[in-house]
Amino acid sequence: MSTYNLALSGSAALDGVRILSLSLNLPGPAALLRCRQMGASCVKLEPPAPAASSQPSSQITGDPMSAYSRAAYDALHQGISVRSANLKTDAGQSALHAELAQADVVLTSFRPSALPKLGLDWAQLHTRYPRLSLVAIVGAPGPRAEEPGHDLTYLAENDLVTGLDLPATLYADMAGALLASEAVLQAVLLQQRTGAGKFFEVALASAAAHLAQPRAWGLTLPGTAIGGGHAGYRVYPCAGGRVALAALEPHFAQRLCALISLDWTGPETMLMDSSHQRVAAFVSKLDCQTLAQLAREQDIPLHTLPNS
Repeated sequence: MSTYNLALSGSAALDGVRILSLSLNLPGPAALLRCRQMGASCVKLEPPAPAASSQPSSQITGDPMSAYSRAAYDALHQGISVRSANLKTDAGQSALHAELAQADVVLTSFRPSALPKLGLDWAQLHTRYPRLSLVAIVGAPGPRAEEPGHDLTYLAENDLVTGLDLPATLYADMAGALLASEAVLQAVLLQQRTGAGKFFEVALASAAAHLAQPRAWGLTLPGTAIGGGHAGYRVYPCAGGRVALAALEPHFAQRLCALISLDWTGPETMLMDSSHQRVAAFVSKLDCQTLAQLAREQDIPLHTLPNS
């Protein structure tokens, strides 16, 4: 699986923009990396590395992500200038303000109550650096921003956790990173228009709520067309694996029906129990390679998932 890279030749939208990040773990660094891929000059200040650790000191930084997964940490910091600063000390504050004086946008992920203690609340920043924008990543929006939470809890409160299985990825964190990089773009556009910095709050719970909108609309609820009710839009077991079939639109569904010799009488065909049974019986006899070949020949959207 390749890493998605937003940077395209001639499309460095943030070229000439300098971003300072004080964010740790995943959402902030992921947002910063996207900004770097859009051409921004990115600096990150991290706390000093912990003094005691069972892992080699070269592998551990002040960002906990380096201890969770060094591979993830390295991927998130490609092209980022990472420096160490203890913001609770005079030396750290001097380093911070030296960077703030050069930055166009600062990215944080502290609880709101921590910002004044570090001289980073919006009123202080805007007075001292009127052109600087602040993008503050928090867990939940507004008055809930002090509540403890994590990706899993934000997904759960938006009905995105089903059963006992953990979600396949950190959806709220990564969606929050997208919203944060979007906020950076908004900040830069507004700075260019008004000459003044702006404050943006990005809540991970709100990012999860954004992802959950199709479910809230009823679009993906169990039994609906995209919730398993359409025979052409489901995951089926096949020989040696599974197949994710997405023949949802009528022209794809008709090709699927022709392939399995099922009479097409209209879109309602795919909502019948007998159609589900016919599709399941057909794919169960074929292996992933054969199904993928048929999909290419018949122009049917599917993706095979062989057993490991």
